[in-house]
Amino acid sequence: MQPRLFAIITAFLLGALGLGAVAVTQWTPQTTVQAAAPAGQPVPAAQVSGPAASPSPTGDPAVWTRSTLRNKLMAKMEATDPGVALAELDAISKKLPYTVRFCHPIAHELGHTAVKRYHADFQKVISFPHETCAAGYLHGAVEEMLNASTNPEEDLLKLCAPANKGPCIHGVGHGTMFVAKQDVAKARALCNKFPTDSRKITCSEGLFMQLFGPDEEDEKAKANLDPAALAKDPLYPCKDQPALFQSACFFYAPTFYLSSHDYANHENVFADALKWCLNGQASGGANDCSRGVGSRTMKYNLDREDWAGNVCATAADSWQRKACTQGLMSYYTVNYTENGAGARLCSKITNKEIAGYCRSAGGLSSTLD
Repeated sequence: MQPRLFAIITAFLLGALGLGAVAVTQWTPQTTVQAAAPAGQPVPAAQVSGPAASPSPTGDPAVWTRSTLRNKLMAKMEATDPGVALAELDAISKKLPYTVRFCHPIAHELGHTAVKRYHADFQKVISFPHETCAAGYLHGAVEEMLNASTNPEEDLLKLCAPANKGPCIHGVGHGTMFVAKQDVAKARALCNKFPTDSRKITCSEGLFMQLFGPDEEDEKAKANLDPAALAKDPLYPCKDQPALFQSACFFYAPTFYLSSHDYANHENVFADALKWCLNGQASGGANDCSRGVGSRTMKYNLDREDWAGNVCATAADSWQRKACTQGLMSYYTVNYTENGAGARLCSKITNKEIAGYCRSAGGLSSTLD
């Protein structure tokens, strides 16, 4: 019954502010016109050859990478304050959707740096508008506060109080993995300090997001997954988790699969990930895993909505096509929080079956990025 509780809670939270983390692959936007694909098949992205585009008159590069955008915004924050840097990040990510693939980890770094700049005055740190890129700044700030805490077991209950909003508690989940040095059992024990199942689940979302897709360029933050255990169980360690934590684990497991299969250069891997999720059928995790594939597909292809819909259409069974589409909707409405965002997504999907699932999708959570 516990996995069902996860679904109920996350559906209830739909519509509130969500969040986001990606692998550190350096992306460039798709600049070609895509040819029509056969029904249910994703369209391959053509590679463009030719001279590189010139920088803009402002001196900004023609195409942002994670490192160039990160350096610009860190310099902006150093010269001004986090609010100015976050406002510029927000403007860039909305003007150029491909930057959403790496804007969340950049916002994380801004949060880490702000805590150090304001000497761990958390209320000062979060006094700046911090919803940009799915609240990545807030996550980074919470991570840094917990990582520097001498008593994280108590402080994790205080940081988000009294409001205890989902995005903040999700950030605590990320922070538990820093405190626990990537030890899942120890991080899970920290999430269990929360008094309610709903908060424990929200904390576990950040925990498993950090496990499968750490966004810090730090060797100590890399996924600590035993290759031998993965060979025996492709969705390790999800089925070994307590029931309350399994759904979040299965949801984020595709992040690791996609990054380890070089999705940036092999986009067929998105459809392959749906087949890979079928490894979770015996343990009951295939549905959450398929939703996770849909969410990651949307996150990494936010400027190719119809293409993402066609990825979901490749699944052999209707239940999986539906679950994948729910994941598309979940991430799209996490990134675009304005009214009508979901309807806009559905209008861009040309596959009739997937468009229908899109219109009926209830989403997952305000904290599943």
